Amino acid sequence: MTERRGDVEAEQMADSFGRGPETGYGEGYGGGTEPVAAARPLDSIDRDILRILQSDGRASIRSVADRVHVSRANAYARINRLIDDGVIRGFGARIDHERAGQGASAYVTLKIVQNSWRTVREQLQELPGATHIALVSGDFDVLLLVHTPDNRTLRELVLTRIQAIPEVLSTRTLLVFEETDLTPGTPPPDRE
Repeated sequence: MTERRGDVEAEQMADSFGRGPETGYGEGYGGGTEPVAAARPLDSIDRDILRILQSDGRASIRSVADRVHVSRANAYARINRLIDDGVIRGFGARIDHERAGQGASAYVTLKIVQNSWRTVREQLQELPGATHIALVSGDFDVLLLVHTPDNRTLRELVLTRIQAIPEVLSTRTLLVFEETDLTPGTPPPDRE
């Protein structure tokens, strides 16, 4: 049996970051090493429920049911299924980081030692102000979003905490001048 070049490269890349095709996204994404089950298809009602909850995570079951035209029991069962299936990973508040005293934001790109994703991820999760970590392809390996009170704190975070991680080969910091939340139902910022 012959393998296509792209398949071999994909397996090599997956293996180099500690996840393989047999485990779906595996530990790097789903949180465990168990196989990731195939997602159940979502129908239009499920997608409408997701849009409502993205816009207002505090929406009541009654209001969700009314808006998607199903019974409360049906809405409740659907939301629980979406949670159980891992489609809904949790509920939280959207924060205006500047108003919360975190006026400096940056994306930090990292090149890391091959096969060190899990170790690096664990250390990055412990950083104050780290809000998003992604394993990516391209010119760098990891993309990290951080929010800090000021540029001095950001500088210390990058130079003394991130660059001190032995598996981090290099970093590049991209300052964020302005952010726009694209979550449905979020009003645009009124700063000019």
